[in-house]
Amino acid sequence: MKSPLAIGPRDVEDAADIIRGVAVRTPLLRFPFLDERTGRQVLLKFEGAQIGGAFKFRGAYNRLARIREEDRAKGVVAWSSGNHAQGVAAAARILGIPATIVMPADAPAMKLANTRSLGAEIVLYDRDTQSREGIATSLAQNRGAVLVPSYDDPFIIAGQGTAGIEIVEQAEEMGVEIGQVLVCCGGGGLAAGIATAVKDRLPRTAIHPVEPAAFDDTARSLRTGRRVTVRPGARSICDALLAPTPGALTFPINKALLSEGLAVTDGEVRAAMRYAFEVLKLVVEPGGAVAVAALLAGKAPPSDKATVAVISGSNVDAALFADIVGAA
Repeated sequence: MKSPLAIGPRDVEDAADIIRGVAVRTPLLRFPFLDERTGRQVLLKFEGAQIGGAFKFRGAYNRLARIREEDRAKGVVAWSSGNHAQGVAAAARILGIPATIVMPADAPAMKLANTRSLGAEIVLYDRDTQSREGIATSLAQNRGAVLVPSYDDPFIIAGQGTAGIEIVEQAEEMGVEIGQVLVCCGGGGLAAGIATAVKDRLPRTAIHPVEPAAFDDTARSLRTGRRVTVRPGARSICDALLAPTPGALTFPINKALLSEGLAVTDGEVRAAMRYAFEVLKLVVEPGGAVAVAALLAGKAPPSDKATVAVISGSNVDAALFADIVGAA
């Protein structure tokens, strides 16, 4: 009987085969000072070391590599505030596929510049008055291009899940038992992929999505059992995690596999970014810092085994970063 879920463990394993030798096997790091600060054993999966500076390259390459050779000249179209944009642009450049990315006009300048430098065409939109999905869909239809969603696509979800395979394998290599994984959550693709991979190999491991407090739609959806939306007027510095509602494909997976959702304030995110820079010597973007923020703020559930926190990316504007890490 076919599973009602968009992907299963085998899909993540297939994605791992596709990206092997192209994507970076990012490090799983341990810092004694962090263990001491949190009173537990912590491992950090640092996706800032991935191509494009975030986990998004995994899913993007897995998706684009599946496009038939005869269809590649028509290109791909995606929408993103920055990390998916860079992942798609990088994958498209490697595979020789033209890429067009619909990005908000107020996206971080570094993400815009990096996407352009990878050869992608950028189409700007106003996130308050225009629909990025509508613009991207229209462009793809007019050009005959392949539409590449940022999370609601089976190949994207499976590609992101390869980080989960690495977490399990690297922890085993270190001789560490994992009790829980904290992973940032916007549309839910990374959480769904990692949960699919980790729960297959370590079924008793809890996977907790972490969101900005104003964008806790996944946590609330998990509690109610149905997809809910972000409250009107919500704002957060976590530009990578501003999806208005869980994905249609990602939520059924997350509903089946995730444990309780956690939420952190922008202040807690800023504190985590400062801690990462000053103590761990890591550059972390706001959306990438939420799992560490949950740990430092004492919001992660207790665990007698190691806690893995996924740092999803390191793409942050220099001015914003300087403002955050320089604050008292």
